[in-house]
Amino acid sequence: MNLHQFRFVQEAARRNLNLTEAAKALHTSQPGVSKAIIELEEELGIDIFARHGKRLKRITEPGQHVLKSIELILREVNNLKRIGEQYSSQDSGTLSIATTHTQARYVLPEKVAQLRAAFPKVNVSLHQGAPDQVARMLIDDVAEIGIATESLSNYSELVTLPCYEWQHVLVLPADHPLALKEHVTLEDVAAEPLITYHPSFTGRTKIDQAFEARKLEPRISLEAIDSDVIKTYVRLGLGIGIAAEMAVTDVVEDMEKNGARGGLVVRPAGYLFGQNVTRVAFKRSAYLRNFVFTFAEFLSSRLNRALIAKAMEGHVNDYEL
Repeated sequence: MNLHQFRFVQEAARRNLNLTEAAKALHTSQPGVSKAIIELEEELGIDIFARHGKRLKRITEPGQHVLKSIELILREVNNLKRIGEQYSSQDSGTLSIATTHTQARYVLPEKVAQLRAAFPKVNVSLHQGAPDQVARMLIDDVAEIGIATESLSNYSELVTLPCYEWQHVLVLPADHPLALKEHVTLEDVAAEPLITYHPSFTGRTKIDQAFEARKLEPRISLEAIDSDVIKTYVRLGLGIGIAAEMAVTDVVEDMEKNGARGGLVVRPAGYLFGQNVTRVAFKRSAYLRNFVFTFAEFLSSRLNRALIAKAMEGHVNDYEL
């Protein structure tokens, strides 16, 4: 048996037993994948997959156990590679980060710049996606560290830690009636056409829960994954926006510089929708290089190498912000 066979079996399972898709992902041929899987099954003396003709139909019970062992083996192989990189190249290499658009656009630029200043030989590979895609990139070893607000804590394969808290804000045209109101209620907001995030992004869950708790049905006129899109459509008069506070610093700076004449204004909405927690995540049992720990420390003063190391060893699951 060999690592190629293990990777072929694992990829076949990941691709819903579609050997053609598995072969494309591994840059090889479909017959080669099929042959390698059969050879491993013959060596083990079991069927990893049940078949109908030449097509894989399901993973067998012994196949489930084989896949778990393959996961452990390939994880440790990746760890060996990272250990080798750590000690042969010292503080150089590539840090792969998986994150959402909001984090990549508004939170990470300064942190990445700090990392590059501390480790000039480290390159950064930034992968953007939905929170579930961020989790999958970590699990599939595409990225070493993930940052997102939604979903990460739902995956048992990941170790997640709270990174920082933030709140939503209302983004309003300066002449909008709610911009002049001293205390905006959830009922006020629900009565307006709303421009906010897609349900899987940037704390949208908290927004929906707040309306549901008050039995309100908001009018969502536009959903987006990009905070700049939200601000653009508010400027066009399509509705009022609900956005992440870190995404409206330009609006706040403009308000401070030019006042509320024209343009947009921002109103805090944490009292309406509650606080959100952005989390940092790592694949469970992964080997983390020095600059990964350092980058996590740049993300939040609450994170440090000792805490992360304990979490990776299974001694710490969480801490309170």
